[in-house]
Amino acid sequence: MTNMETSVEGNILTIKVDLTKEYGLTSSQKSIKVASSDGNISVPGREDIKLGLNIYKPTNTK
Repeated sequence: MTNMETSVEGNILTIKVDLTKEYGLTSSQKSIKVASSDGNISVPGREDIKLGLNIYKPTNTK
């Protein structure tokens, strides 16, 4: 995972992301990566539930 933390309390999944971080351009070169699960991962303690997350912002180029 890049710039994200997950935790489960009871039946609630919490995802923490620092929105001030940047991790370079996405593969399309159209956006800047802020956070990613880096593919589909299991939710902690719940192997039957998967999570796939990408957070990004546009590069503002035309």
